[in-house]
Amino acid sequence: MTDRGAGFRFALGSLATWRVAHLLAEEDGPFDAVVRLRLRAGNGALGELMDCFYCLSVWVAAPAALAVARSRREAPLTWLALSGAACLLERATADHVPVESEGAPHVLWEQAEVG
Repeated sequence: MTDRGAGFRFALGSLATWRVAHLLAEEDGPFDAVVRLRLRAGNGALGELMDCFYCLSVWVAAPAALAVARSRREAPLTWLALSGAACLLERATADHVPVESEGAPHVLWEQAEVG
């Protein structure tokens, strides 16, 4: 028996994961609430996590996976899939992607240079 709502739930979870991770990593938030949260996080592990969309997407996807997965057994794979979908959405909506001379994008390299 197939679950016809699984694709819809996955799409919804992917968009929600992207939205929350993007808000936390790239935006100021309403009334600068996210900026203040980033300042409180400082330069420690939590502060570094909030600067990396790709890292955040993994953790934001965890609770979303529990809502999207049909069973606990599917949750780990759904968790990674939601994070992956959010990363693809981020790449598709980014203003630019740095390109190395061979033509391969190096998103992680750019983040490592910033940190």
